[in-house]
Amino acid sequence: MKQILYFSATWCGPCKNFKPIMESISNSIPVQFIDVDQNPTLSAQYSIRSIPTLVFLKDGQEINKRPGVLSESQVKEIWNQI
Repeated sequence: MKQILYFSATWCGPCKNFKPIMESISNSIPVQFIDVDQNPTLSAQYSIRSIPTLVFLKDGQEINKRPGVLSESQVKEIWNQI
């Protein structure tokens, strides 16, 4: 099973801009929204150093990690490659 972990924070400006894109994507792709301030253990587990960051998982294994704001088409392209 494939999944995207979306790491962000409420105070992060780029995260606020990226969230509507990820919410739209979550209608067709499984996305777990993770606030780094509320989930420091999970953030550390995936070595999140900047936000927003997407972690692409396949069968529970990290396949790809992409920091920064991406377009909807970029996210879907990565998703289709894993």
